[in-house]
Amino acid sequence: MTHVNAPRDGTVTQIDAARAGTVTRQMEAVARKEGRDPEFIREGVAAGRIAIPANIHHTSLSPEGVGGGLHTKVNVNLGISGDLANEAEEWKKVDVALELGAEAIMDLSNSGKTAAFRRALIEKSPAMIGTVPLYDAIGYLEKPLVGITAADFLNVVRAHAEDGVDFVTIHAGMNRRVIESFRETGRLTNIVSRGGSLIFAWMEATGNENPFYEFYDEVLAILHEHDCTISLGDAMRPGSTYDATDAGQIAELIEIGKLTRRAWDAGVQVMVEGPGHMALDEIAANMKLEKRLCHDAPFYVLGPLVTDIAPGYDHITAAIGGAVAAAAGADFLCYVTPAEHLRLPDAADVREGLVATKIAAHAADIAKGVPGARDRDNRMSDARRRVDWEGMFAEALDPVRARAYFESAPPSTDGTCTMCGEMCAMRTVNQIMNGLTIDLGKE
Repeated sequence: MTHVNAPRDGTVTQIDAARAGTVTRQMEAVARKEGRDPEFIREGVAAGRIAIPANIHHTSLSPEGVGGGLHTKVNVNLGISGDLANEAEEWKKVDVALELGAEAIMDLSNSGKTAAFRRALIEKSPAMIGTVPLYDAIGYLEKPLVGITAADFLNVVRAHAEDGVDFVTIHAGMNRRVIESFRETGRLTNIVSRGGSLIFAWMEATGNENPFYEFYDEVLAILHEHDCTISLGDAMRPGSTYDATDAGQIAELIEIGKLTRRAWDAGVQVMVEGPGHMALDEIAANMKLEKRLCHDAPFYVLGPLVTDIAPGYDHITAAIGGAVAAAAGADFLCYVTPAEHLRLPDAADVREGLVATKIAAHAADIAKGVPGARDRDNRMSDARRRVDWEGMFAEALDPVRARAYFESAPPSTDGTCTMCGEMCAMRTVNQIMNGLTIDLGKE
């Protein structure tokens, strides 16, 4: 990387380099993956339309680009809780995430001393790693929430950045103005963001402004030093379709738009987090609204979940919303598992949630014409035409599941499956095209 116009801390971030006209090795890697010219990537990073979360300490990282004109990326959430602190199970989830090609893993551990797991994850993972430092604050500092100071919060952010976290969720947009709007208008499900609820409780208990908003410049200085991307968390995301696109959500989004500009001015890359629960007909408008208010910054959405009544199947409700959101402009989908709203997911839930979200992301990429998005589908279709089972498994999002289904019911007619057997359309037409006589029912 060429050190041009280096800030006082000596670090040149991806956005610093891009604005100076330099194509970094991370930009080159993203260009290769995306089939794009490196200059396209550099221009996108310089403008803030593309982020490449790549902490200078994450040496095992295989860089990914998130933003306009690129493939939709998918994140997997994992991490221990106070009730289920089984680190071995979390490593199983990591293995599933990496096996199925998740581009990001967020460690949302929120109980006890979490640094050892986080550092080991960063050392192992080629996927970008995200965290919510606020979740770690109580265990890290060994203080009750009300006893934590603004300086304490900043120290936890610094610890995560120093460990090599590529992006951190910071709920800086929920300031006093946003809370006033929330109180005036009310909600059915109030504040459902875990980080948002903690900040709200801290603000109410202390009477102080949101520390991440009040000391935002200090947060940015920490992130710049390690080239850690800020993911501006949506503390006011709707937790029900009833609350979607309400005054609290939009008031916070307006503040996030301002914070986006300030981060870019400080040489820090930005992603913006979004809803949440949202009726199908509101999703596209929300994507356009975020792009407008947040100056085309990459948009990272949780779902959205398009109905509230499907516990046990929320990976499906989220995949429906995610496909619509990404087709309308969202750049990054956070997966949702069948365990959402019910319990901490296990490794099997992670597989279900990740594949569902990968389907949504890929469907959206086809819809919005991302270069190369259809190539894999075309290869799959060609393999199906040729009844090439190994070729089909090779192109499947989850080849393990596909092979297991096929092999669980062996067909009596070679080269077919038990759905159609000797009446397989592909087999019949292939035989005709090859000049063979077809006599169904006789072998």
